[in-house]
Amino acid sequence: MRHLVRRATGGALIFLLLLLGTGALQRDHAPPKPVGITGDHSSLESFAPVYPSEAEGARYLPGSSVLRLPGGDLLYLPSGESGLVRVPASDPGAREAIRESRAWLRSGNIPGANEAERALAERALLDLRLLTRPNGASIAAPHPGWNYVWPRDASWAAAAFAVTGHREEARSILHFLASVQREDGTWEARYHITGEPVADGRAPQLDGNGWFLWSVWFCSKMGEWEIGRELWPAARKAAGAAAASLGRDGLPPPGPDYWETPTEEPNLGTAAPLLTGLRAASDLARRLGEGRAAERYAAAAVELDAAIERSFAPNGYSRTPDPESGADSAVAWLGPPFAPEDPQVRRSIEAAISGLAATNGGLRPGENWRFNEAWTPETAFFALSAAAGGDEVAAGRWLRWLAEHRAPTGSFPEKVAADGRPVSVAPLGWTGAVVLLTLAAREERLPVPVAGVRDTRHNPSEER
Repeated sequence: MRHLVRRATGGALIFLLLLLGTGALQRDHAPPKPVGITGDHSSLESFAPVYPSEAEGARYLPGSSVLRLPGGDLLYLPSGESGLVRVPASDPGAREAIRESRAWLRSGNIPGANEAERALAERALLDLRLLTRPNGASIAAPHPGWNYVWPRDASWAAAAFAVTGHREEARSILHFLASVQREDGTWEARYHITGEPVADGRAPQLDGNGWFLWSVWFCSKMGEWEIGRELWPAARKAAGAAAASLGRDGLPPPGPDYWETPTEEPNLGTAAPLLTGLRAASDLARRLGEGRAAERYAAAAVELDAAIERSFAPNGYSRTPDPESGADSAVAWLGPPFAPEDPQVRRSIEAAISGLAATNGGLRPGENWRFNEAWTPETAFFALSAAAGGDEVAAGRWLRWLAEHRAPTGSFPEKVAADGRPVSVAPLGWTGAVVLLTLAAREERLPVPVAGVRDTRHNPSEER
């Protein structure tokens, strides 16, 4: 017998958001945060968050997004239902949902050196799959305030799908992003799952251009150059906007970075992704026979690279050229897999860790972040940096910390409190994507965009 637990799917969350308001500062004043997600892909809104009161003692059944409750019953969102239901373990619908999820996992690959790492990857993949709707809208998390598509997060999700062999999901995300791109080649800060911009006054965030370009190139390098050809019109516009954004100092203008707060000076959180994106766009253009475009983007990358060295390097690649701005986790984006290995950058990445450290062992977005809480995406950036740079010990240490600070269901939360408790929303798609890339990087060297690299840097041989 089925028992309705709660009528609250993705559509209901949108209504709740209208009541609660939006904005980064309001996130922490929202109702209890979810610890998991369940659902399917029968419609845009056929997913539901799972809250602590519903999932006490619950765990996902291996290879699925169906939760097993302490008494043995199952909790999930059946296709066509309006809310979570509790069913016996023998329920045919639940068993079919489990079979379908496991078949999807088998259609790709699950990275990881051991059973624990593969379980980590499995959960991240299944969470990302549910966060990505049938139209390619990949939301940040299943909760008001996060129930939107951020171009940066979605671009990382596409890369994670591509590196694990789920190329159709990667393609759908990138096509969604291309479909909502502004005429000037940039993106709004975030979008509804239906594609409309979120009208909350946030300025466009230029780092999305860099991440989109890198993701298109990365997904193409995974063996699908047709993706690059399909998305070339959007990539050309994005690269043109990125190159045009560089000022007389060679840097993009001041504005909001991934902290989603504006800076009065250019910031590394925008400059680093744009550098990666321009290099990726140059290589993509070259492979597609767009020689003149390749030269333009490479020249812009050289200009931006030199400007970053002039303005950020003297302070160890701080958040802005102002040394008082402090270390920033975006420094991890200046090395592999986003840029060739550079000894000075590697030293700065290592040096930044002490400034970013929270007391719980994780990392904060920046040295001047005002709260003593770790953010899981930022911590995962350093896991990826270590793995891509060949430091297995450091990569393993960061991965273990992330694994030990998951929500009770096994999903990655956005933040971890000072006392080590997972807090804020779970699952957070961005963290899952970074962890998947990290696990993949430990198995096989990830490709690095190198077009436009200054001659003083080591240019590794091309992979894949």
